Amino acid sequence: MMEILKVFKEKLKKGEAVYGPFMKTGDAAFVECAGHAGFDFAILDMEHGPVDFFHLQNLIRGAEATGILPVVRTYNSSETAISKALDLGAKGVQVPQIQSVEEAREVVKAAKYFPKGERGVCRFVRAAGYASTPRNEYFAQANEALVILQVEGKQVLNHLDSILRVEGLDILFIGPYDLSQSLGVPGQVSHPDVIAAIRKITEQAKQAGVVTGVFCDTFEAAALWRNAGIQYLSYSVDVGVFTEACTHIVNQLKSQ
Repeated sequence: MMEILKVFKEKLKKGEAVYGPFMKTGDAAFVECAGHAGFDFAILDMEHGPVDFFHLQNLIRGAEATGILPVVRTYNSSETAISKALDLGAKGVQVPQIQSVEEAREVVKAAKYFPKGERGVCRFVRAAGYASTPRNEYFAQANEALVILQVEGKQVLNHLDSILRVEGLDILFIGPYDLSQSLGVPGQVSHPDVIAAIRKITEQAKQAGVVTGVFCDTFEAAALWRNAGIQYLSYSVDVGVFTEACTHIVNQLKSQ
């Protein structure tokens, strides 16, 4: 999995786009399908999905088995939520609802071992091969995991410059739906105000040398944001993709 993470980071460094869905079902088969399909990453969603930590480890195994990078969206920014996901083998944590530079720093502190942070130390976890990985090797590898911060409300724009300077931040992820709500147009992710806000965030991040990400659920939106320089593109959700496919099949069958 470290090789997959290395390749992933090299793609971002080269300015390439990476693509992956959110996964909410809690079934590792969906993660495997995404890997076989050729996605770069999968966001295993603990914020809005039903998965618990016991089942999360199997989703991560599904990702490892098919060569797709497992990123866990934690249910909040607590140290426990972050460290448990990483202990189970996540190669990145995507932490929602970041509103301040203080929160951003605390996330990095919780995700990294000394000297980069203060993550709780335990080698008897899945990520360390249950203590079979030499300790120094494990700590060094663990500190390579991605830290992805989600900014989702207009109020965070006032603190964006300081958040972007937080050492240890790898990707700044823009949540368009929560952003649209904070702008008074809930769900209207293609509203001019939402588009303008995302462009502003992307430009600030570009100037700071930070990779940006965004959620999109249409090919047109994916192309728009890729052309705007966003590299980490989360395309749709496993259950949404399945619903769309089922709807198309039913319509085709009934039209015969």
